[in-house]
Amino acid sequence: MTSSGSGSRAVDTGVVLNGDKLVLRGLKFHGFHGVKPEERKLGQKFLVDVDAWTDLQESGKSDLLSDTISYTEIYRIVREVVEGPPQNLLESLAQLIASTTLTKYPQISAVRIKVGKPHVAVHGTLDYLGVEILRYQKQ
Repeated sequence: MTSSGSGSRAVDTGVVLNGDKLVLRGLKFHGFHGVKPEERKLGQKFLVDVDAWTDLQESGKSDLLSDTISYTEIYRIVREVVEGPPQNLLESLAQLIASTTLTKYPQISAVRIKVGKPHVAVHGTLDYLGVEILRYQKQ
């Protein structure tokens, strides 16, 4: 068991993180997030990866879309958040994607959201800078 933060409930991350999951990689959107005025005015590209842990056994047996969560629905959530109202921080952007996904799909037990900015004002070579968060469904 792993406890996340003081006073929070213990979570068996071994079961959650080793179970079935939906995977969305390399989602790219233009958004207007950031602290700097030019980020808010001109916008920039954001890269997003999503892992959504949920039981895929039934859909694996039935081969029916109605027994799973469509990737396109999660993609739509990410697009609406990234292309939506500006956030100052990537942490806030990732949290909004995670909370919206978990609220809309209670059958998802956890989500990992990675948000990256490939075009940042840093002297040096890099693919992107960003954040990665892991959030669990409230029970």
